[in-house]
Amino acid sequence: MSVLEKIDSFKGELVDIRRDIHAHPEIGFEEVRTSAIVIEKLKSYGVEVHTGFGKTGVIGVIRGTKGEGKMIGVRADMDALPMDETTNLPYSSKVPGKFHGCGHDGHTTMLLGAARYLAANPDFAGTAVMIFQPAEEGLGGARQMIADGLFEKFPCDEIYGMHNSPNGKPFEVEIKPGAAMAGADFFDIHITGVGSHAAMPEHSKDPIVAATALVQALQSIVSRNVKPLKSAVLSVTQIHAGTAYNVVPEKATITGTVRFLDREVGKLVKERMEAVCKGIAATYDVDVRLDHRNAFDVLMNTEELVAGYAEAAADIVGAENVFTDVEPVMGSEDFADMLAAAPGVYCRIGHAGTVPVHNPGFTFDDNLLPVGAAIMARIVERRLGAA
Repeated sequence: MSVLEKIDSFKGELVDIRRDIHAHPEIGFEEVRTSAIVIEKLKSYGVEVHTGFGKTGVIGVIRGTKGEGKMIGVRADMDALPMDETTNLPYSSKVPGKFHGCGHDGHTTMLLGAARYLAANPDFAGTAVMIFQPAEEGLGGARQMIADGLFEKFPCDEIYGMHNSPNGKPFEVEIKPGAAMAGADFFDIHITGVGSHAAMPEHSKDPIVAATALVQALQSIVSRNVKPLKSAVLSVTQIHAGTAYNVVPEKATITGTVRFLDREVGKLVKERMEAVCKGIAATYDVDVRLDHRNAFDVLMNTEELVAGYAEAAADIVGAENVFTDVEPVMGSEDFADMLAAAPGVYCRIGHAGTVPVHNPGFTFDDNLLPVGAAIMARIVERRLGAA
């Protein structure tokens, strides 16, 4: 039997696991129940388990029976999003305000499927490290696991990851060499002026007027500072100010995100944001404080490893369904931080349905579970010399 056939034989269990996790979503660093499921399943497969990385992170270690060799890491994220679900599925979220709207329940389950297969078929030379990561959705789970000594205790020679893509193209795999996903900064801009009665605005230093001017000025940064052949996005996503119809408030807050495929471009945008904030402060005689912080690095796939991952995927879905001549995406992924610490590759794999991730109506296609698990298992086998 092939890898896919063997994993497909226990697809029913994988579906049950995924739907159970889906019904009980947990957001970043709160994945206590999910981690307990992962630990219980890994132990039932005979996999060596380690905890203490990234608070709720779990590591499964599978040693090959053919002696020493490389250490290959495979990673899945476990956290849900702080949003409601509107799918009305029988197994939809039972927790108000929390929803596996990005498919991480599927990623976790696929890695469990790969772990079960590899534990039962350890005919390779080396070690497979199965990394179950918390808090991918902007809370720094990868960085926390690294800070807790992930790669000191498990010095992976290579590391691989995967993300589902609801693009209506089941089992098509895309792997972009080099810069594949954008880096991301988050920002909060706090504007403090002087409040007044709305009928007497001359007594105020209006933070709303300053905020609206600042939003417009921020939109000129990319169009007038970044080279047209480079890629960057600056999006203001929130404005908060005021409490009453007849009060000019004292404070206003603007928040948003910057995306970039080149670290130098990200640095340039930050510098221009600082200058614009100073200019607005002087123009409107208000205090403007910029809190600008990096959330995700640019995800850089190791070019010399792309072909190997593509071949592993082709073993499962066929070479005609694997594409490496693809565009990068401006979405971000904190697996980038692991790739900054160890060489490796990240891919996207399509499945049925076209409602995008991070949408309250997103649904994960359970038919992807054995396919994704098989690709995860196959890259380990290929890199560790199994047949």
